[in-house]
Amino acid sequence: MRRSVFGQALLLIGLALLPAIGQGIYFRGNPALQAAPPDAHEVTLAQAKSWGDTALWIDARPKEQFAKAHVPGALLLNEDDFDELLPAVLAAWSPERRIVVYCSRKSCGASHAIAERLRNDAQLQNVYVLPGGWEEWQENQ
Repeated sequence: MRRSVFGQALLLIGLALLPAIGQGIYFRGNPALQAAPPDAHEVTLAQAKSWGDTALWIDARPKEQFAKAHVPGALLLNEDDFDELLPAVLAAWSPERRIVVYCSRKSCGASHAIAERLRNDAQLQNVYVLPGGWEEWQENQ
């Protein structure tokens, strides 16, 4: 009796998985099921460093983290103090400069938020995000 119940349970599980397996095979080339394409506004650390002095580094982390350490020459610009800190960024920016915004690590979204505000609110061009953030900078020094 137990053996037949176990067999029936396995059969039901197998039948329940069939549609998922079929869809996986049928839609295997569907881009929506693959990894997201890279963000055109992201830049690698090597690229950003290759820009030299034309790169304007923006630190999107909280003041306390910025005060402890930051990319040399970086300016602080975070969500909490955006309106207060933006004038210093605008004074340092020029059209030929590329802005590289970073926050603490890859999982941090503050850099994307600040970059978006610089593009939309301040109408700046050439604004990029360093996806690995401060963590990547430290690992590569």
